[in-house]
Amino acid sequence: MSSQNEYTPPKVWKFNENEAGKWSKINRPYSGATHEKELPRGAHPLQLHSLATPNGQKVTILLEELLALGISEAEYDAYTIDIGEGQQFSSGFVSINPNSKIPAMLDTSVNPPLRLFESGAILQYLAEKHEAFIPKDLKGKTECRNWLMWQMGSAPFLGGGFGHFYVYAPFKQEYPIERYTMETKRQLDVLNKHLVENKYIAGDEYSIADIAIWPWYGRLVLGELYDAAEFLNVDEYTYVKRWAEMIADRPAVKRGIRVNSSAEGGLIERHSAADFD
Repeated sequence: MSSQNEYTPPKVWKFNENEAGKWSKINRPYSGATHEKELPRGAHPLQLHSLATPNGQKVTILLEELLALGISEAEYDAYTIDIGEGQQFSSGFVSINPNSKIPAMLDTSVNPPLRLFESGAILQYLAEKHEAFIPKDLKGKTECRNWLMWQMGSAPFLGGGFGHFYVYAPFKQEYPIERYTMETKRQLDVLNKHLVENKYIAGDEYSIADIAIWPWYGRLVLGELYDAAEFLNVDEYTYVKRWAEMIADRPAVKRGIRVNSSAEGGLIERHSAADFD
């Protein structure tokens, strides 16, 4: 291993803001607001402040799925939080998520409004409140929760592990790429074996487990995440690909991934269904 890749930790770690580089407005060793700025407020019951990352897409997909069922109480205003510019550290955002991570939401249909943060918690809240996308039988509900928690625990190895070292690290390092590639492929194998006998993640019923897992693992095998499909040889996960393609064809999913996206066809803000036209 070259000396460039070798690192001897100091006895006591100290934050060097001058060496934070491109991550200086995203990562820091302390919490709280860096500047005063209130969040905008729209007319709908749900106020979402997010970004079209996989975690953000979970929430917008579920909201679009709820609206597709005719649940008008799920109408929402979506505002983009530019994490590269440090907008997640504004006083307004920190007030609804002290952890300064997207997505974060306010439910203004109750008094006082409820703050919601952590994507898995938001999915559970919305699905339970509107009695949709969680199986009603005990086995199905338990499987749905099992796999939702699986995603929350597993995806950091895919995103913060594999994705970071394969794509975003300042230079390629063999050890972390090998370590997290192996774990990512193990996770894909877990999903693939499970989907041999299950149409959806929790069984025969589409649920928030699918909505949570698809933006990470579904988009990965479809070649839409980290440009790593060939490297990971995703074609060997045939059942994951079958499932991923099925979810990708849902109209609400197609709408959901456009919200808070700066890509072509994306919506920086979303205030009504007409915005998609």
